[in-house]
Amino acid sequence: MVVRVAIIGGHGKVALRLTRMLSAQGHQVTGIIRNPDHERDVEAAGAVPMVADVEQLGVEELAQHLAGHDALVWSAGAGGGDPDRTRAVDRDAAIRSVDAAVAAGVERYVMVSYFGAGPDHGVPPDSSFFPYAEAKAAADAHVRQSSLAWTILGPSALTDEPGTGSIEVGDELEGGEVPREDVAAVAVAVLDDPSTIGATLDFNTGPVPIADAVRHRS
Repeated sequence: MVVRVAIIGGHGKVALRLTRMLSAQGHQVTGIIRNPDHERDVEAAGAVPMVADVEQLGVEELAQHLAGHDALVWSAGAGGGDPDRTRAVDRDAAIRSVDAAVAAGVERYVMVSYFGAGPDHGVPPDSSFFPYAEAKAAADAHVRQSSLAWTILGPSALTDEPGTGSIEVGDELEGGEVPREDVAAVAVAVLDDPSTIGATLDFNTGPVPIADAVRHRS
């Protein structure tokens, strides 16, 4: 049973929503953040803040921070704009987080990726989105090759609209939109549902309650 959950990128918009949901269920949440100025926000959401720059930490150091946790959620990102930093965070640091979770004995791992991520992402090399697409493809592949009990989330375009509590999941979907609140709720649902281990879930806002959509995904 997942009790202690670490969230890398703990001050992000999805992560703070996820923290509130998990803490409301009685889980112990650690919000891993780079900026100490964000500690108060993470605490207010219900997590214990941990200041650690995953862009700089090696596998061994990060594993020490993760020791004692049951699950790790990767919800960090460089935010685009700088290809080198995108590769450093969204690819290299994400890959190290997988290896650190293995080293620390953290069995459950949830990667927040994006809709359509993968080696066949189709983003042209001259697009500003290309470094991110390549970075996520590499990180997601590393998750899949690991020994972790992993789930990869592929939400479509994110909005700050109120959550609907309902989504659609499937391999043949076209990209749409989904509120960040519902992305957080999907992360909670997969942590509660061991049938999602080894699954990649691309999803949009849709007609099916989240727990049912996750459980009975096509």
